[in-house]
This record gives sequence, C-alpha cells and structure tokens, in this order.
Amino acid sequence: MILYLHGFRSSPSSFKARLLAQHFASIGRADEFVCPQLPASPAAAIALAQELINQRRDERLVLIGSSLGGYYATYLAEQNDCKAVLVNPAVKPPRDLEKYVGVTTAFHSDEPFEFKQAYIDELKRFAIDTITRPERYFLIAATGDEVLDWRDMVDHYPQSKQLIIQGSDHGVSEFAAYIETVMAFCDAE
Repeated sequence: MILYLHGFRSSPSSFKARLLAQHFASIGRADEFVCPQLPASPAAAIALAQELINQRRDERLVLIGSSLGGYYATYLAEQNDCKAVLVNPAVKPPRDLEKYVGVTTAFHSDEPFEFKQAYIDELKRFAIDTITRPERYFLIAATGDEVLDWRDMVDHYPQSKQLIIQGSDHGVSEFAAYIETVMAFCDAE
C-alpha cells in the first residue's frame, strides 16, 4: 500500500494526490494507492492513517507525505518501520500552524473547518526529534518553498536520500517530473 497523506487545508483533490492516483491507475496498481481525507485534528489524522495501515498489515507499506502530511508520515514511518517519501515536509508544525488557530477553509472546497488550539498540543505529541534509519526516508525539498524553509527539512532528515529542487514552490508544481524517481524509491527493496 502507498498511503498518501496530504497537507494542512489540503485534500485528496490536491494536485499531487490526483497525479499519483492517476499514475497508479495508469500502471494497473490503483488498488495500492490510498489517499484519505485527513481530519483537522492531528490525533484523529494519525489514528485514521494507522487504522488504514492496520487494515492492510499484510501488504508492504510506503508513506508519501506532503507538508503537514510529511510530519505525520515521519511519525508513522517510525512507528511502523516503513519507508516514507516527504515532499516539502513540515518539521515544526506546532510553531508554524499557531497562526492558523481558528476557523478557516480548505483549499479545494469552501467548507469551513476549525483548527483548534488543542491541536497544537496534539501536534507536539507526534514530534520526532531525531529520525532513526535515515535510509527509509526520501526527502524532496524545494528551495523556492514559500511556506516552509527547505533548510529545516534538510537538517531534520540527515543522511536520508534527498532531492533538493532549486526554485519551485511549496506544492512542487512540476511534481510530475519526479514521479518515476518517487516510484523507484517506493518499489526498491
């Protein structure tokens, strides 16, 4: 199973999620790709992801996380001893998301949701200060990320496989160009 975890205010309708779903369908592996709508609560998001992992425990697992989903993927990779591809991952979301406490909307709908102060404390519970087994991680970081600092990402994933994109943006607009590289990492034993 390839479990894709989207970022804050994002959804399975995001560009990268749709692109990956289309790619897996085009190679006859659509049943391997799972991308749930994550709840606003970090504890609920982790619980949902872990439940999906537990349901398919007999399958090989690789996580792909974007932004806040990268933070979740790091925690889950450590807990489940699996690989993770991290695309511009958040490494300090309790600090970075504090300014979003309150009611906001998702990027792909007008439906409002509340990001509660209690969620900041939930985020702290899932912090991984030092990764183990760096070979299990593949970091894709863009120097042009307008939301997060790519240098924090590089520092957080030392000795992991890293692809540093000069320029680009937080969403990695040219992500299609990296799908084969991501797939090679996912499929490698």
